[in-house]
Amino acid sequence: MRLHRLSITAFGPFGATQEVDFDALSSAGLFLLHGPTGAGKTSVLDAVCFALYGAVPGARQSPGASLRSDHAPADLPTEVQLELTVGGRRLEVTRSPAQPRPKKRGDGFTVEKAQSRLRGYDPERGWQALSKSHQEIGEELTQLIGMSRDQFCQVVLLPQGDFARFLRADAEARGKLLGRLFDTRRFAAVEDRLAELRRGAEAKVTAADERILALAQRTAQAAGPVGAEATPIVARPGEPGLAEAVLEWAAIARSTARERLDIAHAVVTAAEGRQRTARHALDAERERDRLQRRYEETRRRSAALEERRPEHDRCQERLERARTADRVAPALDLREEAERAHRRAADDLDRARAQLPPDLADAGPDQLTELERRFRQELGGLESARRAEARSAEIDEERDRLERESRADDATVRDADAWLAGWDTVHAGLRERIATAQEAATRAEQLAGLLAPARRRLDAARRREALAAEADTAREALAGARERALGAHETWLGLRERRLRDIAAELAAGLVEGAPCTVCGSAEHPAPATEGDGHVDRATEEAALTAHRRAEEARTRAEQALGLVRERHAAAAAEARDAEPSSAAAAAAAAADAGTEPDPGPSVGELRDLVERLTTEHAEAHRLAAGTHAAREALDAAEREHLKRLELRQEAERRAAARTSRREALDREQAVLRDELAVVRGESGSVAAYAERLTRRVALLADAAEAVRAEQEADRRRKEADGRLSDAAFRAGFDTPEAAAATLLDASAQRELQHRIDAWQAEAAAVAERRGERDAREAAEQDPAQPAAAQRGFEAAERLLRAASSARAAAEERCAELSRLSREAADEVRRLGPVRQEYERIARLAGLAAGTSADNERKMRLEAYVLAARLEQVAAAATARLLQMSSGRYTLVHSDARTGGRRAGLGLHVVDAWTGSERDTATLSGGETFFASLALALGLADVVTEEAGGVRLDTLFIDEGFGSLDDQTLDEVLDVLDSLRERDRSVGIVSHVADLRRRIPVRLEVVKERQGSSVRHRLA
Repeated sequence: MRLHRLSITAFGPFGATQEVDFDALSSAGLFLLHGPTGAGKTSVLDAVCFALYGAVPGARQSPGASLRSDHAPADLPTEVQLELTVGGRRLEVTRSPAQPRPKKRGDGFTVEKAQSRLRGYDPERGWQALSKSHQEIGEELTQLIGMSRDQFCQVVLLPQGDFARFLRADAEARGKLLGRLFDTRRFAAVEDRLAELRRGAEAKVTAADERILALAQRTAQAAGPVGAEATPIVARPGEPGLAEAVLEWAAIARSTARERLDIAHAVVTAAEGRQRTARHALDAERERDRLQRRYEETRRRSAALEERRPEHDRCQERLERARTADRVAPALDLREEAERAHRRAADDLDRARAQLPPDLADAGPDQLTELERRFRQELGGLESARRAEARSAEIDEERDRLERESRADDATVRDADAWLAGWDTVHAGLRERIATAQEAATRAEQLAGLLAPARRRLDAARRREALAAEADTAREALAGARERALGAHETWLGLRERRLRDIAAELAAGLVEGAPCTVCGSAEHPAPATEGDGHVDRATEEAALTAHRRAEEARTRAEQALGLVRERHAAAAAEARDAEPSSAAAAAAAAADAGTEPDPGPSVGELRDLVERLTTEHAEAHRLAAGTHAAREALDAAEREHLKRLELRQEAERRAAARTSRREALDREQAVLRDELAVVRGESGSVAAYAERLTRRVALLADAAEAVRAEQEADRRRKEADGRLSDAAFRAGFDTPEAAAATLLDASAQRELQHRIDAWQAEAAAVAERRGERDAREAAEQDPAQPAAAQRGFEAAERLLRAASSARAAAEERCAELSRLSREAADEVRRLGPVRQEYERIARLAGLAAGTSADNERKMRLEAYVLAARLEQVAAAATARLLQMSSGRYTLVHSDARTGGRRAGLGLHVVDAWTGSERDTATLSGGETFFASLALALGLADVVTEEAGGVRLDTLFIDEGFGSLDDQTLDEVLDVLDSLRERDRSVGIVSHVADLRRRIPVRLEVVKERQGSSVRHRLA
């Protein structure tokens, strides 16, 4: 994975957009990321992590923390964009966290949702959008990088503080860190799964024992008194021998129950014999009693049947007459239908005659038909009159249309005349408007040429006043610097004079008895000078001299600053006066020589008034000039409208002349048509009304003729029906049709009579059959039956049988239940065998994985065992670099030794080649801990990279820790880091150690400012 470019906007301490060019920084292989504390060095790494994983490293992601910069303006959204190459693909990922933004409507803020975008680069098609889904982008990048966020932050960012703690940590803390990096959760899951399986198997064994005991309790309940004779079970779930004791106890109870069942069978057999005898006696008495009651019932039914015989004969006679009258029913129906049709026809005839004139009330159908024919002929002759009437209406409509057109044309002419009357004034006004706009355009160009220099002069005047204030400040600073320099000089001269005055005492202080004097050469020192009050030594004099020189340097800087401000002030004043800078500088120098102030030129207020006046005049001229095009278009439109109005007036006059001749022709044709229609219409208002009257008369005559014919036909059919009815009644044997009608019965009445006849005959047949029964007659001749006494004897025998059967059923049920429970107990015992074997096997594996088994000598858990293997790989990879950093002195080794009562497996020791001893890494010094942790971090990066599938990591970052190294060790560490370039890697060191700026020429500097931090690239 190689980083190319990072863009940070409104993120962390960065208030604006900052660009980081990793390609330029990585060209040297080793680059430095430095800056003051709190500037945002670590925030650059946070931005990389946020772009890849949507979150910053866990240690810096505090609850409620916001990624948005407090320095950013409200309308600038927070965004991080990272361009990288990973897995052979060049990608660009852009992420924005959830953040407030100003509402588009109204005041206040609304929360913008987090957004993510991923693009891929295609050499042929360029950048292509791939996804906008947080989940899809996260899964894609995690799969390509091959590491989780924790692994990435630990392997690529290399936080040295974590690895220093790792060196000094105990086995449990190391296990947590290695577990996150190598994702050994599956091994911990195996431990948990084995423990869960052990608990499950143990629960199964306990449950099986409890089921067996439950079966024993149910067996005791089922055995009842039998169970009291067996020895009770005292074993508990999980204790050996429980299953055998339950099976033995169940066998004893089952044997005793079988013996009692045989006794119950013998008792039931004797009771069944007595019950059968009582049943036979009861059945015989019940049968004799039934036959005696049956014979008596037959006698009663026979007497009742004879009483209903007259009614039966009447029903049969009535049914036969009704069936004879059914032959006359069709003639009766036909006569009634003919009568109803005649009444309807007579009613229709009366309604039709009521609508005819009185002279036609008694007319026959032929007369009415002839009159109808004459009216139809007259109606056919009205067609030409209809056409004439329609033409007359068309003429009226055309005259109305001509009148409307005439009024419209008159309005058009009046409107055109009114518009043309003001044409000259409008035309002149538009031409004057064009001329005014052209003059304004010329004026706007002139004012634009004056406005820009005026604005420059106004800006220069403002700078002049600001620089004048700076000049005053600089003069005050120069005066103060001169006073301080003079004071320092006088102080130095005074101290120097005092030191020279007491120089003899200073030399005497260095005399040694017997040694020659450095001044006179004598070896004797009879009266050496002594220091007086206020003695000044050499260090005090040199300190005063240094202070004097610094004050002189400060005075020189103040003079230079004042000169620079004066030059800038002179240039601004010249620009404000619209003069040349050279002449302005000369004027300023002359004024300075003369001791006067140079001419400042116009004031800011005067220039501001000039700019405002020019701006106002330019805006007004520009506004007027902007109407040139509109004025020309208005003139063209007015000229076109003028031609159009002239054409409209001429067209209206031509149409008026044509309408006059057309109106005269229509008037002549209308007069002829009106005379012709007056003859045809008569009293009617129109030909259509007259035709409608004739149509109604024709319809009335046709309906009346049809009604007369229908009434005559209905009368004829009624007479024919009367003849048929009389003939049918005579043939059926009835004197009159009315007698036949009175005898008729409907179908339901006939069915009712037939049902009553059939019921009597069925009852007669049943009584005759029962009177012929011999056994009933013989039973009637015997003594009365005694079924109650036989019933009491049978019930007593039945009670004895039920009691015996109940006892036998209970014994059978007890035996069956005991047999079933014994089989269930045997099955449970057989099923318990494999379950107990599985429990023992799983318990042994779970104890081995958890480190509690005696087979696990070092008491190492499975996860710790795997992490120990990884730690051994990391120690081997780290030793290769640690040897070079420590000049071959130190080697990291993995240790399985136990410390105290804790489990073994995650110990880490360092071997000192100078002493040959092995000791804990917690005993290393500060500098030794740093390069040991750095070697460990690089080794861990290599192992985790291989664990992640061999993903190539071309860009690494190392965060802090170099301040604890001496120069030689720092060189050796940098050599190790520089050797990473052999694998085409680039390493970024995050540190504020000043010495690294000299050793690493390629740097990315993070500058802390009041408006937010910024980055600067130092590539050489």
